[in-house]
Order: sequence, then C-alpha cells, then structure tokens
Amino acid sequence: MLTRRQLRIKVMQAIFAFQRQQPDDLKELEKFLNGSMAQTFTLFLYMVQLLVELHKMADGKVTIASKKLLGSEAQKNLTRIFVENKALVKLANSTELQEALSKRKIAPWHLDLKYIEKIYEAMIVSKEYVMYTSAAETTFKQDVQFLTFLYTDIIAPSEEILDFLEDITITWTDDYPLVNTSVLLFLKKLKPTKEVVLPVLIKDQEDVQFAMDLFRKSILFQDELLGRIDGKTPNWEKDRIAQLDLVLIIMAQVEFLYFPSIPVKVTLNEYLEVAKDYSSPKSSVFINGIVDNLLKEFQAEGKLNKIGRGLME
Repeated sequence: MLTRRQLRIKVMQAIFAFQRQQPDDLKELEKFLNGSMAQTFTLFLYMVQLLVELHKMADGKVTIASKKLLGSEAQKNLTRIFVENKALVKLANSTELQEALSKRKIAPWHLDLKYIEKIYEAMIVSKEYVMYTSAAETTFKQDVQFLTFLYTDIIAPSEEILDFLEDITITWTDDYPLVNTSVLLFLKKLKPTKEVVLPVLIKDQEDVQFAMDLFRKSILFQDELLGRIDGKTPNWEKDRIAQLDLVLIIMAQVEFLYFPSIPVKVTLNEYLEVAKDYSSPKSSVFINGIVDNLLKEFQAEGKLNKIGRGLME
C-alpha cells in the first residue's frame, strides 16, 4: 500500500518535527514515524468499514420501513438491491476485516453515524442509485461497479469525511488520496467465490528499513549537508529558504550519498514531485537547481558510489 514516495513524505514530516522540537532522543520521533506508517492502514480500515456501516444502515432503514403501518406500498417496501449487494455482504461477513479492526482496538464510525447518514442520503438521490436499484437482480460485477461509483463520486470527494478524519489523525490528509486508490483497487479485486483478503501495508520489509535509515541519516548528517548548501544560493540567504525545502534538499543528498542502489534520477524526480505538492509553487525549480549543483559536486569529489540499479542515470 505504501509507496516509496509516501514513505519519503512521512520521513519528511518526521524530520520537520525534529527540527522544530529538537529532542535529545530520536526514539520518540522514530515511534512517530513508525506510527505514521501504521496509521495509513488504519485509515484504509476506516474507509472500508464505512461501506460496511453504510450497508448496515441501509438494511436497518429497509427493515423499519417494512414494519410501518401507515404509508404507501412504495414507502413500506423499499428496494433491497443495495442491501443484497453481494460485495457488501462479503465485506460485512469478512472475518479478516473484523479481526483487523479488533486487533487495533478500533470501531470506526461507531459514534459518528451522522457522517454515514449523509453519505446514505447523497447516495439514494443519485441517478446511478436509481438505475442500479431498478434492476430485478444484479450480478457480482454490477454490485462492485456500483460500489466503485459510490466510493469515487460520493465518499472520496466528501469534505466532511476528510475534515472528520483529519481531526482524528492529522497525517491522514496526506494519506487520503493513496488510501482511496487502495480501496478502489481492493474493491475491484473482490471475487464472489473467494474470501476477502486485505492488502498489506508495506510489501517489502526493505521499504521499512529504507524509511528508518533515511530518517536517521538525515538527522545524523544534517549539519554537514546543510553546510554544503552555503554558497549555492546566491540570491537567497539560507535562513530565508523555506524549512521544508531545506529538509527535501537534505534528504536528496542522503539518498545520493548513502543509498547506492537508488538511481540518481529516481531521487531527483521523487523530491521534485514532493516539493510540488508540499512546498511553494517555485520550490521545485529552486530545489532542482540546488540539488543539481550538489550532484555535480559529489560527482567531482567521487562521492557517488552507486551500484546495481543505482548505476542508472
């Protein structure tokens, strides 16, 4: 689920926190970094469980309507197409999902059903819902297609949902696009004859080590790496450079010098993309110029010891 770029962002946040707090012990910030990585999967569980709670709410509304003594037949006999959505039923009955929630001692949306109610109301007035529930019955593929629409067009764009999640964990704002993509891929992989299988947070343990090493080396060598920036910003005093830009320049240098298997171009492209998303509009151009000069300096000094994949330019 977590890509190398997402890991770089989390390391950037941890370094930024270190520079502000200046703790004597890195262990607390290492815990923050580990926790931030783990919280991405928790957010995934929140968003999947949202669908389960929506299904539960719809089922309850259909049941209540059927017991009404007054009202038209249409009001008393609400469609069960959404309630019987086969993909939703699989999620609702998934042992793996419930175990994952129980293991982390979380009960998403349990006390916040007002958000589920608003998603439900937006869903039932959509033309896609009307068309979907007008069928006598649906296939598993059609059920998944409707869930994909529901998630893409109603759930993911909800500002209220995003604000609610940000109040729980501030880093979820950064994780939200990635997790939304992961949920959609997860839904598309559901099969009628197979058990629900949750994705793994990080596929390769080397990626976890990459993040921790990048964080530690950036902190350990930051004074030396900041010193290399002097004289390379003729139009800027170093104390006028955005702190986030300095963090990204430090991290890029660390990858150049201490991660021999990562190609130079990969490092450069990754940090320019992160700068576009997280810093000022001109930061990527500024960082590109500084890092390019630093790279030439490292090459002239013979400090680039790239091997394997890292030999690729």
